[in-house]
Amino acid sequence: MDFKGKVAIISGSSQGIGKTTAVELAKLGVKVILNGRNEERLEKAILELSETYPNVTGFVADLTNPEQAKLLVKKTISHFGRLDILINNAGISMRGDFSDLNPDVFTQVFNTNVLGVTNLTIPAMNYLKENNGHLIFVSSLAGIRGLPGLSAYCSSKTALRTIAESIRIEEAKSGLHVGLIQVGITEIEFDKQTIGANGELQTISDRSKFKVMSMESVAKSIIKNIQKRKFISTLTGIGKLNALMQTLMPNLLEKILIKSIDKIKARS
Repeated sequence: MDFKGKVAIISGSSQGIGKTTAVELAKLGVKVILNGRNEERLEKAILELSETYPNVTGFVADLTNPEQAKLLVKKTISHFGRLDILINNAGISMRGDFSDLNPDVFTQVFNTNVLGVTNLTIPAMNYLKENNGHLIFVSSLAGIRGLPGLSAYCSSKTALRTIAESIRIEEAKSGLHVGLIQVGITEIEFDKQTIGANGELQTISDRSKFKVMSMESVAKSIIKNIQKRKFISTLTGIGKLNALMQTLMPNLLEKILIKSIDKIKARS
């Protein structure tokens, strides 16, 4: 696949996996639109990347607002004249047992992880289809089955899979590629936040003592999915094993998870 001249929007790309994916695509000649809702952080990312890759720009948009999401697509078309790749990467996680949650946790998580995705994807669809383009959903191994302490997050990522499946069937004859990336535990930037059980933001604990995926390896897996026009890319060996066990031996997998509750919560 020749990426040169293609145009890509990457949501949630002012830092982390999104920003790293932007760099990898820019290296291949893709014109990249960064996106985030924190203007200061986004401007810093645009300045950093555009020094090396002149075809990188970005627009502030809170994707939980349908009008701002629609405007992001409109600005992209106005700026570059086309759209070939949409990577729905923006998302937020949460922590806390279900019985301890402020119900607003579910609202916050679904607003970002589901509504933010659909708000951006719907106005982008026709432009993507014009170019036999690529619609990518960055999901998680947490979308394979429910995990302890992550009920809202798991359910939002499971929703992404069913949305992707529906679109694949609806657009089977249109030439649109739909990809779903099930990402494992990945390295994080020092100030990455999650939603606590009380509904307030809290900083995620350091993961450096655990074996985690690098952001570069995730970005390259996303690009590989696009190149091969693959549907589901499940990352890491443990992720592939979880997916297999969930299909063939769900009861056994549940028993293993029950015995591993503390370890799962410590790593997430």
